Amino acid sequence: MKLFASLTSPYARKVRIVLSEKRMDCELELIDVMQAEHAAMAHNPLGKIPVLLLDDNTPLYDSRVIVEFLDNISPIRRLIPKGNRERIAVRRWEALADGVLDAAVLARLESMRPTHERSASWIARQVGKAERGLLQMAEELDERNWCHYDRYTLADIAVGCCLGWLDFRKPGDIDWLGKYPKLARHFAKLSKRAAFIATAPTA
Repeated sequence: MKLFASLTSPYARKVRIVLSEKRMDCELELIDVMQAEHAAMAHNPLGKIPVLLLDDNTPLYDSRVIVEFLDNISPIRRLIPKGNRERIAVRRWEALADGVLDAAVLARLESMRPTHERSASWIARQVGKAERGLLQMAEELDERNWCHYDRYTLADIAVGCCLGWLDFRKPGDIDWLGKYPKLARHFAKLSKRAAFIATAPTA
């Protein structure tokens, strides 16, 4: 298998952490999505990463599809529960974390436009979405050790990748470390895991 990814993409990081946790080997091809043309475009018409190219050259995208595939092909350290209610609960956490990222990424991209082209109201709208999502995550996590019951799952990976990217890029002056101590505590714990250390974003 080959993974098209970048070292700064939180969505690609989610896949890389799952690969590490599942102890699966996978070739990594780094992509610069800011380039007009890049290798992932041959496999994903949307030009987005991550893309996982299977042994038979079937491409999988996006990250949520890829991680479910990876979790199902190996019995090692299951990250998505089999029971329907539990599985949906974990995927709901993932959707929430990815949604916070979606909004925060859009806010950052807008802030990178020339000053006269930026929309302050658009940035504020996206930051508001991210803030509401973070509050929801903090309230649901509360004092629990893990996002879903008493075990480490894909929910924790998704939340960790979200918080890691916010800490790395700091879009829209979102002070999640100061506002949400429960998330900060959880992130500190996740950051000590080998898979998170190995995939930490780099400039």
